[in-house]
Amino acid sequence: LAVALIVCLLVVQAATDLALPNYTSQIVDVGIQQSGVEHAATEEMTAKTHDAVAMLLPENDEQVFRAAYDQTEQGTYKLNDQGRREMDALDKMVSVPLVIAHYADKIPDFDLDQALHAYREGIVTKEQVLSLREQAEEQMGDKGEAIVEQQAIAAAKAEYENLGYNLSDMQMGYLVRVGLLMLGLAAVGMVAAVCVGFIASRTAAKVAASLRSRLFRQVVGFSDAEVQSFSAVSLITRGTNDVQLVQMVIVMLLRMVLYAPILAVGGIIMISRTSLSMSWIIIAAVVVIFAVIMVLMRVALPKFRIMQTLVDRVNLVSREMLTGLPVIRAFDRQEHEEARFDEASTRLMKTQLFTNRVMTFMMPLMMLIMNVVSVLIVWVGGSYIDTGAIQTGDLIAFITYSMVIIMGFLMIGMISIMLPRADVAAQRINEVLEARSTVCDPSADEACDQRLVERTDGAAIAFNDVSFKYGDSKECVLEHVDFVAEPGKTTAIIGSTGSGKSTIIKLIERFYDVTCGSVTVDGIDVRDVSQHCLRAQLGYVPQESFLFSGTIAENLRMGRPDATDEVLWRALGIAQAAGFVERLPLGLDAPVAQGGTNFSGGQRQRIALARALYGSPALIILDEPNAALDDAGLSALLAAMDTLKKQGKTIVLITHHKPLLSVTDKLLLLTGGRMQLFGPAEKVIETLNNQAGKNNDH
Repeated sequence: LAVALIVCLLVVQAATDLALPNYTSQIVDVGIQQSGVEHAATEEMTAKTHDAVAMLLPENDEQVFRAAYDQTEQGTYKLNDQGRREMDALDKMVSVPLVIAHYADKIPDFDLDQALHAYREGIVTKEQVLSLREQAEEQMGDKGEAIVEQQAIAAAKAEYENLGYNLSDMQMGYLVRVGLLMLGLAAVGMVAAVCVGFIASRTAAKVAASLRSRLFRQVVGFSDAEVQSFSAVSLITRGTNDVQLVQMVIVMLLRMVLYAPILAVGGIIMISRTSLSMSWIIIAAVVVIFAVIMVLMRVALPKFRIMQTLVDRVNLVSREMLTGLPVIRAFDRQEHEEARFDEASTRLMKTQLFTNRVMTFMMPLMMLIMNVVSVLIVWVGGSYIDTGAIQTGDLIAFITYSMVIIMGFLMIGMISIMLPRADVAAQRINEVLEARSTVCDPSADEACDQRLVERTDGAAIAFNDVSFKYGDSKECVLEHVDFVAEPGKTTAIIGSTGSGKSTIIKLIERFYDVTCGSVTVDGIDVRDVSQHCLRAQLGYVPQESFLFSGTIAENLRMGRPDATDEVLWRALGIAQAAGFVERLPLGLDAPVAQGGTNFSGGQRQRIALARALYGSPALIILDEPNAALDDAGLSALLAAMDTLKKQGKTIVLITHHKPLLSVTDKLLLLTGGRMQLFGPAEKVIETLNNQAGKNNDH
């Protein structure tokens, strides 16, 4: 609908733009050169001129001519309404007779008064008079139609002067009338252009908003594998810079590319009416413009294809620097990071400079073509003016129309330079939109969501001979892992770095799907339930607790926006966080900075724990929860875990902290992705101590 409306408005704008050069031509030809006299058939004629013109017309034309004028009381003849309706036909009809009548004294062997007297008395017939007219035309010489029209206008001016008309007033009246009409057309064109700009901008903004929304929904549905394959930085660039490029090009397509063919077609039609013999100049100019555009496109296109990748690189380096700023400062690596950023920025700058130089070549070349076309039109048109084929105003109009057509194709050329980069951006956006997550929900008929929802307070998590590898990797990160985390108990996972502890957590949360085996919740394969239903049973506290900007209440309500304050305070109490939140002036409405930087690490950890608990999940996952806790915070965490166990919750814990291991029920030891030991915590610890004693490893 928007495009259809824009096309209609562009037609209106084109009509006004194409009408103005014609009125400019009329101001020069009629308003200035002809003193405002538009027609050879004058508004009023003397009786002598009227009778002379009527005499010199063929029989049928004479009847039409006499019917077009009425005699006044002063003896003159005035044009009537019927004559005004037939003005174009009258102009062609009276041109030659009017010229003969006014220049009769300059025609050899032609006595107008004698011929008029003889015709009135019936002495000569119509055929004889027409024969005299042919002789008079031969005496005047063979003249083109344009020259005859100009002579007829000159005769009409002389007729007005004979009747006492003020030609200066006629000229000023015509100029004012046409000038006001041009101002009105310009105003209509301006309103149409403003409406087109508004609708085009609004439409492009809606498209961009829709793209960003679709990209966000798609990325949120990605598993970790898809996020890693695209990279977070590239996804950010695609959702911002690439979408903005597409939005900008859509605006230009709607405002310029749609307008250019309408303007070009209209200009060609107007040129054909003005002077078809000079149209070859426009055709040659358009061919040269397209040749220039194709050469520039061939040179610049490869650079456009790599520019977006270089933007990704700049964003990547910037993001790493901002995220790792404390580390950079601690190791005094500012100069190294500056060099990295300078290298990425310089590569992007050089590519942009190359493409911009190509575009800067385009405009001077186009202006050169336009100026050459103008000179060629004046040179060729001058000879036509000399022969009387066209008038000066027609030449001015032709130049204007030619510039309009060339500017139309020039706009298309400018857009064509920008299209390759926008095309690359659109392809990058489309790659994300067409990507399919490797973690998919089952169909509604096959989903076991209801069975999982109807569970008791606890939920048993079982790994059944699970093996897993990332992406296209040939080596498994986990191999033949088989254990059960029971309700009402704490299962701790320990192992060296890279042993697969965090991978087990990701498989429970179904951020990835297992390669072999299965992960079940209360006997239900996690692949047989929707991700929403599965994660509604989970409470997760990451190693680095992340809080979103807003308030404490908004952070706690992440999973259930309708939770009451009572539920939130209960969760804070279990997490041992109610005390410090109560001491805040605004309590639950206390502001949280981005990332929770206005709270200590321990406070963030406890708020994150409360966020994981307020929905009463069946399974609590704690990833190194003691990392940001002091002794007091650790005591609070132990108390919270004891409360959760009494409620029958299943707790899966990753830690190497002895106080936390002392309160666990079962212990899983991973080495190189393989399960080395699993069983009651006391027995596993005793076995490890015995092995350490044998190896003399204290």
